[in-house]
Amino acid sequence: MLHPRLAAAFEQRSALKIISGLNNFDRDRVRAVVTAADQGGATFVDMAADPELVRLAKELTTLPVCVSAVEPLQLLQAVAAGADLVEIGNYDSFYAQGRVFSAEEVLALTRQTRELLPQIMLSVTVPHTLPLDQQVALAEALVAAGADVIQTEGGTSSQPHHGGTLGLIEKAAPTLAAAYEISRAVSVPVLCASGLSTVTIPLAIAAGAAGVGVGSAVNQLNSEVAMVASVRALAEAVNAAIALHR
Repeated sequence: MLHPRLAAAFEQRSALKIISGLNNFDRDRVRAVVTAADQGGATFVDMAADPELVRLAKELTTLPVCVSAVEPLQLLQAVAAGADLVEIGNYDSFYAQGRVFSAEEVLALTRQTRELLPQIMLSVTVPHTLPLDQQVALAEALVAAGADVIQTEGGTSSQPHHGGTLGLIEKAAPTLAAAYEISRAVSVPVLCASGLSTVTIPLAIAAGAAGVGVGSAVNQLNSEVAMVASVRALAEAVNAAIALHR
């Protein structure tokens, strides 16, 4: 079940999700990211599945609030606090600890979450650690298990060899490849995330994504003013990409 506001954005292939981080529980940082998303023109925000953070976000914005976790019960508690949709994903912090997620584990988490939350909009990230053909197969299985949106990733697996624009494209290549392949295999919206920038957002839309998710390009900045400016630039990149495909 798609959230009404997000359904329209996905239909127009213009969804922009700003991610504060699965392990970011700093209220001031989350406040800054949510405010920047609200003022900068994002479609929705994504944060850790913490009830207090959800309540904070709901005080700051009318944008739909997505919560991320790999524990279904955490998602349930966040929805009770007012979250509009849930995400199984944002695995980057786990990769840094040496943990990877198998296709079977992600599928099991999806089924458990759907059983706990049968009516909520559910997005699931396909791990970039899987070979691309297995990512596609998992995406198809996730949709069959009840996923409403499939998210791609890949920024942490890419090792850019150049600076500037070429480096930005190299960094985004894995998630762009996944978005291209998965969007042609499933009927639900695909949200391309991880390692994206204003340079590569148009490539994500061209590859078949119905929206994009951006985290570090916003949440690693040191001032709210800079965060707002970054979100505005990202939103402009999305709008420019859509204009090219109309």
